[in-house]
Amino acid sequence: MAKRRRLTAPDTSELEQLEAGFAAKPSISPFETKSSPPPIAQVAGEAAALNGMAGVTDRLALAQDQGDAARWRDAQDAGLVAEMLSLDQIDADFIRRDRMVEDVEAMDELLESLRVHGLRTPIEVTREGEGFGLISGFRRLEAFRKLAETDPRFAEIPAFIREAGSGQDAYVSMVEENELRANLSPYERGRIAVLAAGQGVFASTEAAVDVLFAAASKAKRSKVRSFAVVHEALGDLLQHPVALSEKAGLKIASALREGAQAKLRQALAGAGALDAKTEWGLLEAALKTDSAPGKDKARGGRPQQVQRLTLVPLPGGGDVLGEVSARELRLRIRRKDLSKDEAKIIVEQIARYFT
Repeated sequence: MAKRRRLTAPDTSELEQLEAGFAAKPSISPFETKSSPPPIAQVAGEAAALNGMAGVTDRLALAQDQGDAARWRDAQDAGLVAEMLSLDQIDADFIRRDRMVEDVEAMDELLESLRVHGLRTPIEVTREGEGFGLISGFRRLEAFRKLAETDPRFAEIPAFIREAGSGQDAYVSMVEENELRANLSPYERGRIAVLAAGQGVFASTEAAVDVLFAAASKAKRSKVRSFAVVHEALGDLLQHPVALSEKAGLKIASALREGAQAKLRQALAGAGALDAKTEWGLLEAALKTDSAPGKDKARGGRPQQVQRLTLVPLPGGGDVLGEVSARELRLRIRRKDLSKDEAKIIVEQIARYFT
């Protein structure tokens, strides 16, 4: 009986020789001039090609992801990416607000819009210690706080985080937003210029007007300065300043530049609660009886130039601000707990200076 032959598996070199032989074997068809690789070689080649393509695709996707991540970080650093912030992290009184009167009807409409559609335009904040200071979006923030009292969905608000600080950029952003959304009244424009200058953000009210309302015409900036004069002279006594028309405010400012401050303040002081119409009636009556010298017609009726003196800080806190014109020196002394008796002594000392 013949012995069975043991079969052994060929090694790698033998397989390679077999594949080379198949590749070199001539084709049976006399019309085929080119030899074709065996199926196993075709499969291996296609697999290698696919692997190479996959590697290129992966590298391309990775590069795109890295580019997107870099652009996202740049946008975040520039304050262009809205982030969700807790309401208690935001200080709404970070800077002085320009708008004075709350429109109840407009607020109700905003509340209903937020309930139905959510917030479409994030607020703007800047970093302040461990929290954030509000730059623009005061009404939206107030609306979220009202809604959060009954709906936890409004406990956080979308916000753009700007690097504006508490300086001029913060005030410019606030004013620009309110000018676009709902125009400020003439008095509110003048008032915010005075407040920003009073906080030392701008060197003077005039400089504040030039920066905050840089896009306005020269004539409009002149009107803002006139209402700033009204706020400085009568702002603590006016009960309805926002109701002043542009014509009325310019008339008052002109009288103030001619020395009518004392008479106008006297007309408002101790008047009690007034409505807007009655308040303007008192001012108008005081303007008609004003005994201040008339305008110099030789000057063509131009308003008197008022120059602001350098702000002088007081040792115990507060400051003294002076403004001088051809006929008048105005002093504004700001000091905490300044009594009536101390004010009287100061006035008497100034009077003695001129004796």
